[in-house]
Amino acid sequence: MDSKELLDKVIGDVIGWLTTSGVRLVIAVVVMLVSLKIINVIAGKIERTGDKGKLDKTLARTFAYIFRIFSKIITVICLVGYVGIDTSGIAALLVSVGAGVGLALNGALSNLSGGILIIVTRPFKVDDFIEAQGYTGTVEDIHITNTKVRTPDNKVIYIPNGPLSSGNIVNYSVKETRRVDIKIAIPYTENFERARAIILDVCRGNECVLSDPEPLVRMTEHGTSSVNLIARVWVLNANYWSAYFDILEGVKCAFDREGIVIPYNQIDVHLKND
Repeated sequence: MDSKELLDKVIGDVIGWLTTSGVRLVIAVVVMLVSLKIINVIAGKIERTGDKGKLDKTLARTFAYIFRIFSKIITVICLVGYVGIDTSGIAALLVSVGAGVGLALNGALSNLSGGILIIVTRPFKVDDFIEAQGYTGTVEDIHITNTKVRTPDNKVIYIPNGPLSSGNIVNYSVKETRRVDIKIAIPYTENFERARAIILDVCRGNECVLSDPEPLVRMTEHGTSSVNLIARVWVLNANYWSAYFDILEGVKCAFDREGIVIPYNQIDVHLKND
């Protein structure tokens, strides 16, 4: 076979491939791009149902994440089969890779089961303010293996779902109201009822404080250098820190006006001459 015949054969094979497998490949690429776009659009709509309140935000994001991953995997496998590649080998490869990854990531499986447990039992949801695993912050997202928490100083913490699901979780957002406890000390020489009345006036004058239940100010301890009182007021969740700081500042200003000195630790030393 001379060079001309070889060239004609190569060109013929290329043209034959382009008219058969080549066309399939182009169609598969176009279908894949369109399918991925459609999958992302549908997943985005699922997420927005949670943002609009039609579906719980946590469930909406979880469903969107699972739908996006599995839909893309199925789409790619189907298109590979359409092009003409045997998918049985790919399926066996995926199974073997999955088994190997499962053995290598044994710890990650506990996070996976923990994520499923959190989604099912719902101890918290997106936008809840929680305290868990030594961190306090707002839940921004719940992934299948970890939970994204934003702290009050704007740091982002990713907490593994395994220990999170099995540990203690304090959810501050479940109830609409919270109690603010503020400890205040007065000297032994000061009239208790007068100081108590001043603190109550400050609490009742704060616009964040609820009238029901009523503010409470009681004595809690006879300290070494002071009489210790506690003020307990109820506020809406969103007003907790505003009420806390306002009452602290208000009590200090009121004590200054009334001449009440907040005591500090002190020791009286008596010298004895023999």
